[in-house]
Amino acid sequence: MSSTTAFGIDIGGSGIKGAPVDLKAGELATDRLRIPTPQPSTPDAVAETVRELIESFDIAAGVPVGVTFPAVIQHGVAKTAANVDDSWIGTDVDALFTERTGHDVFVVNDADAAGIAEMEFGAGRDAKGVVLMTTLGTGVGTALFVDGHLVPNTELGHIPLHGDSAEKYMAESVRERKELDWSQWAERLQEYYSLIEFLFNPDLIIVGGGVSKHHKKYLPELDLRAPIVPAELRNEAGIIGAAVLARHAEDETRAAAGGNGRKKTGLAADKAQAKLEKSAKKGDKKADKKERKSDKKAEKKAEKNSAKKSTSKD
Repeated sequence: MSSTTAFGIDIGGSGIKGAPVDLKAGELATDRLRIPTPQPSTPDAVAETVRELIESFDIAAGVPVGVTFPAVIQHGVAKTAANVDDSWIGTDVDALFTERTGHDVFVVNDADAAGIAEMEFGAGRDAKGVVLMTTLGTGVGTALFVDGHLVPNTELGHIPLHGDSAEKYMAESVRERKELDWSQWAERLQEYYSLIEFLFNPDLIIVGGGVSKHHKKYLPELDLRAPIVPAELRNEAGIIGAAVLARHAEDETRAAAGGNGRKKTGLAADKAQAKLEKSAKKGDKKADKKERKSDKKAEKKAEKNSAKKSTSKD
């Protein structure tokens, strides 16, 4: 596969879907494959499913893989866990998937991935200044960009509104649960987006999520300074955004290596080696501790025997 191709994977609470992405056209290169998310969705079980999904396609070695994950991701490590097992918290997701799949894997927050796709190929392409992408669904995901650069893990669906997280007041799931009509829901959206506008003064707001296909029923009712428009990529945004991130990250790595590319083993081997070295250090520390403990026992035993001999002489 060429440098205009990468593989994207979107991990959700109920399904894991992925496909190769044509980064020139901004669309899936083939039909996507969806595999149910294993239950319980532990790191080992999900990593195995990701490996299975990638191996279902003819993906050449060296093709980078981008993965969306429902968590705050800092330097490849999950700091939270939403709709997946809590054991993910503190897991180096980058390293785990890289080691398990043999590909260079780059992990990104799911809402950030959707935003990356919209900025690259959708409603935010060529947009300047501050752009906010929001996804309305069970909760509210957000992705914030400044002159095209992502500010990761913003989580603006959790800003306080009416004494609780905003998403508990105005998410799409709330509209359905409370059986609000479109105008009633628009009033709640107005409160949220007015607060967002007051805090961040965005130049453009993009609204995604499944409900964005009904945008004509509620977006025209909002009165904001910034233009507010529907997302264009919808269901494939996560996969496409993850693939875009992976290709950009891989290209940056090559540039940092002086333009000569990485050695054949690539990031996969580097990350796996780093993990092995980390494990080895832990093993060495454990062995040292065990040895010290053993030495102390031997010393105590020698002292005890010496005391016994001294007593018998007396």
